[in-house]
Amino acid sequence: MRLRCGPDDLPDSVRNYLFKGTYELGERLLVKEIVKPGSRVLEIGTGIGFISLLCTRIAGEGNVLSFEANPALRRVIEENYALNGVRPRLEMKAVTTDGKPIRFFQNDNIISSSLMARDIEAKEIEVESASIHDVIESHRPDVIVMDVEGAEIDLLATAHLSGVSGILVELHPHIVGAEKIEALKEHILGQGFRLDGSRHKNALFVRDNAGRA
Repeated sequence: MRLRCGPDDLPDSVRNYLFKGTYELGERLLVKEIVKPGSRVLEIGTGIGFISLLCTRIAGEGNVLSFEANPALRRVIEENYALNGVRPRLEMKAVTTDGKPIRFFQNDNIISSSLMARDIEAKEIEVESASIHDVIESHRPDVIVMDVEGAEIDLLATAHLSGVSGILVELHPHIVGAEKIEALKEHILGQGFRLDGSRHKNALFVRDNAGRA
C-alpha cells in the first residue's frame, strides 16, 4: 500500500511508524480477522486513510464509509486514496450522539487530535457532525471500526447495534479512565458480543446472529 508521508504532511512519529511498518499494526491485523469480502464497514476516525484503504481492498468498493473530523487531514486522505487507486466513501465530519456541530481539539500531532478536551496544546474549532444513529441506519454496517481518542465511550454506549456483528475499537483508558473503559466493555458484552481478540489498545468484539430489528 502506498501512502503519502512527506515532511509537510505528517508528524515525525507517524512517519517513523510508517517507515518501520508498524503504523496501526494491531488494528491492521484485527481488520483482517473481521472484515470479509462484501462486509459493510463503518469507520469512525479515519486518520490518514490507511485503515479505510485496507478495509476497502478487502470488502470491495462502495462498502466502506469513513468519517474524519479533522479538516486538516482531508488533503492527505484524498491523496492516499488516489495513490492506491481506491476510493472509500469519505465524510469530513465528526460522528456524535446527536448530530449537532461540536468542538474539535486540533493538534499538530494527528494522533492527539480529539473531540475531547485534553491537557495538551490544541486549537479549538467547530466541526459538523452526523449522529451515529442516522449513520448506522443509512449505511447499515455489519462491521464498525472506531478510533476516536476517547469518544468511543459515548458513541458505543448509545449506538443501536442491530445488524452489527463486529466492533473493532481502539480504547483510550489514559484519556477517559480505566473505569469507563471497563463499563464500556461490559455494555458491549451485554449486547451479545464476546471479546474475540485484542492487540495493543485495540479490542475486537464479535457476535453471531446479529439480525436487524
